[in-house]
Amino acid sequence: MAETGTGTITDAGTDWSDEVFAAMRARGIGTVATVPDGGLTRLLNLCAADNATRLVTLTTEEEGIGLLAGLWLGGKRGMLAMQSSGTGNCINALSLCATLKMPCLMLVTMRGQWGEFNPWQVPMGQGARAAMEAMGVICFDVDERPRIGETFAAAADLAFDSSVAVAVMIGQRAIGTKSFAK
Repeated sequence: MAETGTGTITDAGTDWSDEVFAAMRARGIGTVATVPDGGLTRLLNLCAADNATRLVTLTTEEEGIGLLAGLWLGGKRGMLAMQSSGTGNCINALSLCATLKMPCLMLVTMRGQWGEFNPWQVPMGQGARAAMEAMGVICFDVDERPRIGETFAAAADLAFDSSVAVAVMIGQRAIGTKSFAK
């Protein structure tokens, strides 16, 4: 079990974080905007420890869309890492991606799915994909840890090569369930 600031993640495989980080580096993704989540802890720690990667902690997820737009306009690449509950905060800002025809890469750890204990997480967890797709975001679900790295790499290539918004949505089955029990 891995301890987080907000609870415990059970059965949290962290090997996928190394693969995602390697894919980021190979694709020149130098900035990660995030509202931190326990499921992202290892990846965010890798980013923070790397001198070539800038980790930007946001107050709310939609700020990340503006940051990614600025990076893209300046010839740089970034990504947004968040929990599914934050996808709802991004809906208005995602119109920027379609309007500018800009790449927008998002890595989303899902809640409100398999093994969820918190009823407040269920509505957005269940509605995140539909809300993102309504805004033109191409969504890739991944529920198996060994598939996260390759799915992220393919999504990054699609986002940056085609200038589209893409979200990799990592299911609770892959990252483990959260529990606030001590």
